[in-house]
Amino acid sequence: MAKKKKIGSYPNTMIIISLTAALFLIGFCAMLVIQSKKLVSIIRENIDVSVFVDKSLSEAGRDSILMEVRQKPYVQPLGDSTDITFVSKEQAAKDFMEGTKEDFTAFLGENPLRDSYRVKVKEDYFEESRLKAIQQDLEKINGVYEVVYQENLADAINKNITKLYIVLASFALVMLIIIVLLINNTIKLAIYSQRFLIRSMQLVGATNGFIQRPFLMRGATQGVVSALLASFFLIILEQIAVRNVEGMAQLQEYEKLAVVLVMLVLLGILIGMVSTTQSLHRYLKMSLDDLY
Repeated sequence: MAKKKKIGSYPNTMIIISLTAALFLIGFCAMLVIQSKKLVSIIRENIDVSVFVDKSLSEAGRDSILMEVRQKPYVQPLGDSTDITFVSKEQAAKDFMEGTKEDFTAFLGENPLRDSYRVKVKEDYFEESRLKAIQQDLEKINGVYEVVYQENLADAINKNITKLYIVLASFALVMLIIIVLLINNTIKLAIYSQRFLIRSMQLVGATNGFIQRPFLMRGATQGVVSALLASFFLIILEQIAVRNVEGMAQLQEYEKLAVVLVMLVLLGILIGMVSTTQSLHRYLKMSLDDLY
């Protein structure tokens, strides 16, 4: 005697595979957004403002400038990272000659460079207008000759990252729409194969809520299983990237990754239950003639 199929058991594999693939792509987009945001944060933290001091300034004068700069609200606090780095004119000349492979001091007869401080600015101030204001504020300090930063870099980075977020968000939205349509059609086929069973349950007096309950539970279970599978593949992909791509480990934010995985589970449950509800609603109100 052939084993009887359970309600909705036939398309389980198809639904789970489809939903897993779709949730994986959405999770992948979310991970890209998180990691790109972390990368931008690292870039911002490593861009500094150079404060050049007067050549005639004494060591005490340089220390006075250091203390005054350190009290500015836009300077990264100690412990977060090295907030201010002193670069002597000798070190600056050495770095320049290593980069260009030319000894300009032999040609000029002296070192024209100045002592300077490299000041790291808080990420919140990483905007062209704010950096310009910081430049003007630092140049007011007595003993400061000039303040230099990479102009237009902040705006260029901010514009590019905004474009990236828009592209990824659009892709994720399109994928979400495709998922809903795909899963909805697949679940419709599953419910269609059970339409006579649904009518039989109605004929023996079963309420709509009683009929819907096992289907909704099945839809929720499919969503959870799909989300867990998608999360598993995402974690595997992330670990492969961390082990094979240099510097990838610095971009990992495991707390945010955990939030993404939880959201995938909730999204999987939501899609499974909503699609099942929509498909069931049609057959619960369908006449007997229409069932054929």
